[in-house]
Amino acid sequence: MTKCHEDLTRLLHAVQLHHTPAEVDAFALRAAKEGLTHAALLYAFVDQEATYREQRRFERLLRESRLPREKTMAQLDLDRFGAVLAQQIERLQQGAFLAQAANVIAVGKPGTGKSHVAAAVSHQLIRQGHTVFWTSTAALVQQLLAAKRDLRLPRELACLDRFACVILDDIGYVQHSRDEMEVLFTFLAERYERRSVVLTTNLVFSEWERIFQDPMTTMAAIDRVVHHSVILDMMGLESYRAREASAQKATPATPPPAAS
Repeated sequence: MTKCHEDLTRLLHAVQLHHTPAEVDAFALRAAKEGLTHAALLYAFVDQEATYREQRRFERLLRESRLPREKTMAQLDLDRFGAVLAQQIERLQQGAFLAQAANVIAVGKPGTGKSHVAAAVSHQLIRQGHTVFWTSTAALVQQLLAAKRDLRLPRELACLDRFACVILDDIGYVQHSRDEMEVLFTFLAERYERRSVVLTTNLVFSEWERIFQDPMTTMAAIDRVVHHSVILDMMGLESYRAREASAQKATPATPPPAAS
């Protein structure tokens, strides 16, 4: 390695370009072969570093999000949702609702794809560089309740606040005690008009008193969640599992081969 090469490698590390030093020789060879100008060589150098950093950031955001890896847009059959829902989902992928601190509420019976839609949209948000966090409602409630008992609830809420979007999966499945209801309400109120929440639920709003146990608290929670929101009405959809079961029943069994 020449002194010039050594100095260049040292300088690249000094300015936090840690990926490109290993490619110095390859870039020098390419420049010689293609007759690149200094500007073109510098552009190629920086472009590779930027691409590397973007990929690393994506991987970090995906890891921190705790999203289900298999529930992506590529695995989602938009045709089964109908034109209106499909159009809503397409718009959500663009991420404009995050800038407006709007919420998304997917309401539907079990098995209709609510969680998959929420996860698929969130994967697209990460590709745009947004920070998201996926959790079941039950897990989040216990996390906040433990923080409250340890007198660190404000700190826990501040940690969650760094995520542009928090996805609360299956809010309707948990029957909360008063303490649990209070921390869930505190979380929703804290993010109101500041940060987005994506909720999936099998309960229509008239049944949310089963979650919050108190009519006034229920009304206040719905008011904060719905005020700026996109509602994905999936109540009319058939369950994936029910549809697959029906398809299997409709398919006649293959008769055994005739004896020769």
